[in-house]
Amino acid sequence: MKPSPHSIRRAAAHISALALMALAGPLQAQVETATPAASTVTGWQACKALAHDPAARLACFDDWAEQRTAPTPAVAAKPTDEGSSPAAPPRELTVSPGALASQQPSTRPVDTTLPATRIITVGSEAGCHDPQYSELSRFWELEAGSDCGTFGIRGYRPISLSVIASDSVNTQPSSPSEGHTQTTAIDYRRTETRLQLSVRTKIAQGLLTQGHPTLKDSLWFGYTQQSYWQLFSPEISRPFRTTDHEPELVYVYPTTLALPGGWRLRYNGLGLVHQSNGQSLPLSRSWNRYYWMAGAELDSRWRLQGRLWRRISESAANDDNPGISNYIGRGELSLAWNKDLDNTLIATARHSLGSQARGSVRLEWLKALGNGPATGGHSGLRLHTQLFSGYGDSLVDYNRRRVVFSVGLSLVDF
Repeated sequence: MKPSPHSIRRAAAHISALALMALAGPLQAQVETATPAASTVTGWQACKALAHDPAARLACFDDWAEQRTAPTPAVAAKPTDEGSSPAAPPRELTVSPGALASQQPSTRPVDTTLPATRIITVGSEAGCHDPQYSELSRFWELEAGSDCGTFGIRGYRPISLSVIASDSVNTQPSSPSEGHTQTTAIDYRRTETRLQLSVRTKIAQGLLTQGHPTLKDSLWFGYTQQSYWQLFSPEISRPFRTTDHEPELVYVYPTTLALPGGWRLRYNGLGLVHQSNGQSLPLSRSWNRYYWMAGAELDSRWRLQGRLWRRISESAANDDNPGISNYIGRGELSLAWNKDLDNTLIATARHSLGSQARGSVRLEWLKALGNGPATGGHSGLRLHTQLFSGYGDSLVDYNRRRVVFSVGLSLVDF
């Protein structure tokens, strides 16, 4: 018996529905049986079905998104074969079962939920250069947001080139140790240049703060080199009068302890440092020490940092500079005031903390140069003026008091 047109239409609709279920798994499909070509898939499912044409698929999703965010107008009900009048969604995108049949079935289960919103973060990862964090947080990378990762090169003490004038110069360095006194004087000038190179890198982090959501401890390796260059002494071939080398290992633990007056303790730390001038006798000078340090801040205006150290003892035969702690000191305290965005004043005092009150005082003024649109509003270059009085301006002068005034350029905060 010849099938009726009505039964053919119903059979085609069932076949289309089965094909759709085989391709989309649990995906819900709207199947309309009003006409022979009425079996359709609507909404974002229709867009997903166009995997063979990426451009059309993307345009379909865009159109669907616009419809979802547009106001929903009143839509007349669409009659069906059964004569019912269910409300239909406005302007749903459709694709015929024939388009679905052209797709290869997926072997992966299909998620029946709507596609998740994809958020793409575009922007710079400022980290240790992000001005919303305090200077101490950025300097020691105390928080997750101020972190710049491990094994990057960071500034430590200022990298600087300065012209200095002093009240005296050590033409014949001496030390109480046998064979550590220069026998002949060298005609150095009191005006010379000073070069300082100082860098560090973080070699580990999160050692003891792994469970904290924001704070990060860190382990650093730093190196500082300071040289005095007799640039203005052509008669003696402009030699480097002395160069000090100072490698160190520093562990920093972050804190947020509230202190009186609005201050906050931001970190504690431990360090191990070696300092030497790399010279042979009679000018050889060196010592090793370990220290404890801490730092606090008040808003973005004030920073207070301190260190206490103890020398690692050496035998008398190996001691290049006996009693060095009685001259350079056993601790230091540094107070910095950010007068404004361009000017910083720093005072640092060292003291022997013993019966002989020796040590030093250093006053510094750093003025930012080059801040403006050309540098993105921030420059690391500073005009650096410094006044020093006391012992230990260089290692070879550990037991000689001198006053030094310097003016130069420094690179900080990079």
